[in-house]
Amino acid sequence: MYQELLLKQIRNKIGNKSLNDEVANILNISYDAAHRRTSLKAKFSFEEALELAQYYQISLDGFLTSDHQILVRKTKAVTETGDLQSFFKHNLHVFENLPLSEAMTIYYSAKDIPFFYTLSDTLLSRFKIYVWMNLLNAKQVFIPFMQFSPPDFAPDTKELRKKYEEQQVIELWNDMTASSILQQISYYHDTGLLQKQEAYIILDELKELIIYIEQKTENNPRFHLYENELMHLSNDIFFHHPQQSLFAIPTNMFGYILINDAKTCHETQNYFEHQIKNSKSLNTSGNRDRKIFFNRIYQQIAALKRNISGEK
Repeated sequence: MYQELLLKQIRNKIGNKSLNDEVANILNISYDAAHRRTSLKAKFSFEEALELAQYYQISLDGFLTSDHQILVRKTKAVTETGDLQSFFKHNLHVFENLPLSEAMTIYYSAKDIPFFYTLSDTLLSRFKIYVWMNLLNAKQVFIPFMQFSPPDFAPDTKELRKKYEEQQVIELWNDMTASSILQQISYYHDTGLLQKQEAYIILDELKELIIYIEQKTENNPRFHLYENELMHLSNDIFFHHPQQSLFAIPTNMFGYILINDAKTCHETQNYFEHQIKNSKSLNTSGNRDRKIFFNRIYQQIAALKRNISGEK
């Protein structure tokens, strides 16, 4: 039964390609040996079944789980700056193994500004990494921000942001989404670890990023931004595709539990759609509502800048 289920899912993945050819090539066995397996005259070994499942990104949940139990994967923990390299590479791997197409939609419940936007060669990006590492690593020695020098992640981070921006994306924001970064800037300035001029530059870059997102809301038909005033947002990311979906639940700033289970993904899609029904579209609600929402963020940025400068 399990072999039939695996073969059925492989057929769904390969379309009109020859199943025997695919199995023979992936397992490096003869055409006849592949045919015996696809015709159920011979069984896959455990290693063969696992290799096929990994190659086609087929979740084993359906074979080993029930309605109340599912299998999940977990990303590697990030406890030091060097671990970020593997985190970014893993996220690229996730994108590369998803069926990216016009049918793909990414849902992002933005408790904080989505981290994809701060993957850039800016002081803002460097500050976010500085904050993340201080929060994640209990042994991290708090050093002044300008003494912090992370490795060069540019090739991976630029490609990761590019892949995210190319997809159809639905983001849910609220008034608290931008508050996290503002609180972090305020905290590190108050402690003396972030100097006034550095804070000014970061705030200016943050404003430029918000302007970019506002313009994208107006001009990019593949980007949809909703204001959700009713729910606590969570930084959950849901990659929805009719053939294969993935639900990423954060365990910390740089740790995710990854779920491929079809039933769970379907429930997640329904949950996001329910949230959207209770949210305001900033794409279609008109210039007034959109300006009100973004102006609140600009005012928060300006207020923090005045506070740092000592103005009333």
